[in-house]
Amino acid sequence: MTLEEIQSDESRRLAEFPVAEKTIYLAHAAVCPLPACARDAVSRYAAECVGGDQEDFMPRNLLIDTRQLAANLIGAEMREVALVGPTSLGLSFIAQGIDWQRGDNIIVHGDDYPSNVYPWMALEEKGVELRHLKPSEPGRIDPEDVFSLIDSRTRMAALASCHYVSGYRIDIDTIGRELQSRGVLVCVDGIQTVGAFPTPVEHVDFLAADAHKWMLGPCASGILYVKKETQEQLKPVVQGWHNLRCPDFIAQEALDYKPDSRRYEAGTANLLGIVGHRASLAMLNEVGVDNIAADLLAKRNRLVPALMAKGYEVMHPEVRLASASGIVTFQKPGADMAALAERLGQAGIKVSLRVMLIHSVYVVGALVAMPLYVNYLMPSELRSTGQGLATMISSSLGGGICSNYVAGLLIDHIGPAAPQFYGGIGALILLCIAPFFVPKVTPRAAT
Repeated sequence: MTLEEIQSDESRRLAEFPVAEKTIYLAHAAVCPLPACARDAVSRYAAECVGGDQEDFMPRNLLIDTRQLAANLIGAEMREVALVGPTSLGLSFIAQGIDWQRGDNIIVHGDDYPSNVYPWMALEEKGVELRHLKPSEPGRIDPEDVFSLIDSRTRMAALASCHYVSGYRIDIDTIGRELQSRGVLVCVDGIQTVGAFPTPVEHVDFLAADAHKWMLGPCASGILYVKKETQEQLKPVVQGWHNLRCPDFIAQEALDYKPDSRRYEAGTANLLGIVGHRASLAMLNEVGVDNIAADLLAKRNRLVPALMAKGYEVMHPEVRLASASGIVTFQKPGADMAALAERLGQAGIKVSLRVMLIHSVYVVGALVAMPLYVNYLMPSELRSTGQGLATMISSSLGGGICSNYVAGLLIDHIGPAAPQFYGGIGALILLCIAPFFVPKVTPRAAT
């Protein structure tokens, strides 16, 4: 199956991606719909499992094949890929599995998705310092932004391969090569690129990514990559029958971990999810990630000018192709983007609404995740749909941008949790003093 075959045959496109029958789906950066291959694989396996032991019906070489297909997408070896589930879990395994020393520091970006922020924040109680990136433009991290924060105590840089709002892809190879030359570990949250864009791990020590975005798989069937040379540095933080030597399911006197990435898979696998994930991975490998990426960028190049022509502000509209992605985020001062997203949904166009802290101001904007390589749109349809989408957007009036300058200052000077903490205190104070300022109303006598 090739990209051209799918796009040139409408009946096949609809058969492979049933969501396209009723929806123009542009929200892969949030949660993807399942393609038919994943649906069918899960359905077949589930139907068989009513007949007895679920593991007896497990497809042959399921776990091995899935690890290998995932490894192919990122240029890794099968023994470097573990099937652990959500990105949050994989990143937490990494954060808790390193032997940190008080005074170590980690380079992080506080405006990343919370899954790539909270696991590192939890290390502060161990005396680990977080060094926050402050990019010159929202969601845009250039190599020098990272390099400027390194000192002799920097143990790791925890970065996202692509920012979940801005859509800016980092230069993984350049950053990773330099960091490793300085003895700094490289950890990547790859959920917004794996399956849609090349995400090389030659100069990466760790990577985590769930399947439910660009890998087109079921939720919570994600991967954890740990470079084979780094596996001894990452201690497993969960223990069970699967990741330790356990002959005949009898516990041994000593903990003897499996010699590869399986040491991070403690217990019974998410078989239903992995069955669907394997099917999606097989399709992605067959079509080719390079082909998928080129198609996404071509469609981005058509959509961005259409939005800007209608007066919408697009994040990083002129970004070079090497840093662009399948995510296009736009907003307009004075426009109610939440209402717009709802109207688009009613018209059968699925987008994702996001809120981002930009220069200490919260901005609500609609985020359009460009459809995957099949687009759920034919190329000609995309042109007409792009025009129709821009026209609908331009008609949205009223509302406004939700901003909070004080919240930005609190985050910058205290920490990401400060707005919630001080906001709660403020709400309690307001609740107490409000009765003294609200005018009393005297009931009128009945006549």
